[in-house]
Amino acid sequence: MWGMIATWQMARDGVATAAQELQQQGDAGDALVTAIKDVENNPEYGSVGYGGLPNEHGLLEMDAAYMNGNTYGIGAVAGITDVKNPITVARKLSHDHFNSFRVGAGATEYAQQAGFERVNMLTPAAVTAWQERVAEVAGKNLTPYDGHDTVGVVALDQQAKMVAGTSTSGLFMKKHGRVGDSPLSGSGFYVDSEIGGATATGLGEDIMKGVLSYEIVRLMKSGLTPQAACDQATYDFDRRLKQHYGKAGAFSLIALDKQGNWGVATNCEFTFAVATATQPLTVYTANPGPDDSTTFVVTAH
Repeated sequence: MWGMIATWQMARDGVATAAQELQQQGDAGDALVTAIKDVENNPEYGSVGYGGLPNEHGLLEMDAAYMNGNTYGIGAVAGITDVKNPITVARKLSHDHFNSFRVGAGATEYAQQAGFERVNMLTPAAVTAWQERVAEVAGKNLTPYDGHDTVGVVALDQQAKMVAGTSTSGLFMKKHGRVGDSPLSGSGFYVDSEIGGATATGLGEDIMKGVLSYEIVRLMKSGLTPQAACDQATYDFDRRLKQHYGKAGAFSLIALDKQGNWGVATNCEFTFAVATATQPLTVYTANPGPDDSTTFVVTAH
């Protein structure tokens, strides 16, 4: 049995390549890095890696995380700059018992000393988008924040190893040093090879309030299917957040269990990609169901 699920349609090509690795007895960690690097390297995806969304000062600060479900090893970076593939830095850090979560200049320095490729990740198109947004905000008195799509992946290989990982440039026009949920264990990601894993995408400030990825894994451990766990965790927290906090930003969760079963829940329209030993690569669109407690999923067109 093997499988992979990833957030957003932008992950489709990466999942296609990674699925071939998994089908051929490949390691889940290698396959996950393959899938995420494909998104990080594509400047067409303006929320992850090369060509990602700049912060308020026009700087591209990136976040990424990796977790090994066999060992619980976690590596993460936040606010890293000028590094081609943050997910590879996060994976290397997951082998370190100490100092495995690096931020800002410390993360960038670590990557450079460890020999990771240094690249200017800002593209002309991203700079232009930032300049236009600055002018639009100033001229129309708008909120600057727009766009926060994280690529999140959960993978299962034929040796029953599971991993989870995330990568993002975070909230467009975010304040310098702002970090969302993506590199935070339990919020942006969590995985246990004996149970399953989950990752999140959306407004990090709200996702981290509910520690939703860990909650989904906990619910799967209690016996719920990935779909039931996603539904319960996501919609229950969406209701409670609106009740206690007054509002809820957009967020979506995906999950995969140790048998290759998957689930998804969202409070907005959301696309995701899935490939398993029993299912060819498929991209789906998910929406909250009419009862706000289940998820309506259709094949994307």
